[in-house]
Amino acid sequence: MDYRIEHDSMGEVKVPADRLWAAQTERSHQNFEIGVNIETMPREITHAFGILKKAAAYANNALRPERMTDEKLGAISKACDEVISGALNDHFPLVVWQTGSGTQSNMNANEVIANRGNQILDKKLLHPNDDINMSQSSNDTFPTAMHISAVIALEDKLIPAIEVLIDTFKRLEEENEGIVKSGRTHLQDATPIKFSQEISGWRTSLERDVELLRLAVKPLLELALGGTAVGTGLNTPKGFDKKVAEEVARLTGKPFVTAGNKFHALTSKDELVFAHGAIKAVACDMMKIANDVRWLSSGPRVGLGEIFIPENEPGSSIMPGKVNPTQCEAVTMVAVQVMGNDVAVGMAASQGNFELNVFMPVCAYNFLQSARLMAEAILSFNKNCAVGIKANREKMHNNLHNSLMLVTALNPYIGYENAAKTAKKAYKENISLKEACVALGFLTAEKFDEVFHPEQMV
Repeated sequence: MDYRIEHDSMGEVKVPADRLWAAQTERSHQNFEIGVNIETMPREITHAFGILKKAAAYANNALRPERMTDEKLGAISKACDEVISGALNDHFPLVVWQTGSGTQSNMNANEVIANRGNQILDKKLLHPNDDINMSQSSNDTFPTAMHISAVIALEDKLIPAIEVLIDTFKRLEEENEGIVKSGRTHLQDATPIKFSQEISGWRTSLERDVELLRLAVKPLLELALGGTAVGTGLNTPKGFDKKVAEEVARLTGKPFVTAGNKFHALTSKDELVFAHGAIKAVACDMMKIANDVRWLSSGPRVGLGEIFIPENEPGSSIMPGKVNPTQCEAVTMVAVQVMGNDVAVGMAASQGNFELNVFMPVCAYNFLQSARLMAEAILSFNKNCAVGIKANREKMHNNLHNSLMLVTALNPYIGYENAAKTAKKAYKENISLKEACVALGFLTAEKFDEVFHPEQMV
């Protein structure tokens, strides 16, 4: 491999000749061989750095044109566009497990943008610290990247994925409106419910989750950029914080603003904790929905078997013909991962010391993994399972009329205790509720038929 020599304040470093990073990135690359090629800094963070570095260059050009010249701005802007598009992803090799402030990832962005900008200019004009990092610090850029990436992940990926599944459930409600089935509580028979009503519970849970996510986005729109090292804004021109937030808003199309208190913005990660709690709420509801679907589809002969779901792949290496609810299993595993990530996000947020939180990379890693996994799992579940849900009308009808809890309809006529005696006799002797009720002398056969209508109990 060919190398070139780069230097930083600590001296010279050998860097692979075909890479755009420089000395500080290479030092981190060598010093933190933890999770290499597996747990690199999330690409959402890389993308966000491209946005914020471009925004900072525009703000500096407006406020410090003598230092951020139009020539520099043009080159930085083009290099940042390549970072944003993902074209330079291979030049961002650093792992999550680095300094807790994300300094090395900030410098990785500074070095790549500077070197790529110099290539565009065909001369060495841009310096990573003096130009790309102008009016900034790792301590305010990394939390800014966290908020930008979080908002984009929630608004552009997770919420749209949930809305796709909501639409599927709306269609299923309409298709199954006239079907009445046995309800279940405590995994035991309960009073009847329409299948469309059961689906409406799933739909409304997800609609509420979207409401919670939108609430969680609002505080994430405040950016730390402009606070620099400790929140005082040292080395920034007046108005930089507001101007750079305006530029981020312009580039993303989202209403980002500068944080009102930069000391809070650098130290506290409460907005991310709150937002991840909303993601966890999605995970909890998806766990419930996926479990409902796999219970209802269990069988095909000795389970509940009340719905059919798509058969996507063989389910066993030894049992021929077996098909499993694999999409449900994937969703529930993702839900477990998100719940675990919630602990990591909360613990990371609790580790602010004085003027800085130094658990930011692990916080960002877990947050973005949760949003990404949840969105992708929901889309997969929708495409490969939910859209193909079909009611097994015959099984639902048989289960409904075999349910002992239909006896609840008799309460107004024979009382709770007599209804309980009827249900127990029917269960013990394996006879119908009608036979048990008539045998006990509580109602005549004619009166029973007059008042007993399971389909009307919904």
